[in-house]
Amino acid sequence: MRDVELHMPATPKAVPELRHRLHGYDYDVRLCATELLTNVVDHVGDGTPVRVRVVALDIPTRTRIEVADPDPRGMPTVLSAAETAECGRGLVLVAALAERWGVERGPGGKTVWCEVVRGRGAADFGEAVPRTHRHQDAEPDGEPGDLQRVVVDSVAE
Repeated sequence: MRDVELHMPATPKAVPELRHRLHGYDYDVRLCATELLTNVVDHVGDGTPVRVRVVALDIPTRTRIEVADPDPRGMPTVLSAAETAECGRGLVLVAALAERWGVERGPGGKTVWCEVVRGRGAADFGEAVPRTHRHQDAEPDGEPGDLQRVVVDSVAE
């Protein structure tokens, strides 16, 4: 599969457009990409310029999805949504589908990324796969402008 890099405004209309542009990729890749884009619309702002990258990794069968935005402040976190809530499950889906996900912050903004196994087919949410999440700071807080990285590994129990 070819690598993709797109520059677009994060808008509700861009979400189905992104899904369409990634039509050759597995369902899990398309879902993670659109959920990460939707998070920018909801939490950074409608119209925020973003860069979306989808890259086949050297690690066999993995695809990396990145969505970069110019706001370095907000750090995405997995939250528990109320059963009746109409939103708040985007990162829960990403964490369930991805082998790893995380955030890289720098002076020009942040990149939220995840790595998905290719060829697995659509996830079956009929049976929940229990996962644990390890939060790991790769670098301690440093000088302003230093790259900060948070990595979350999802490991089936």
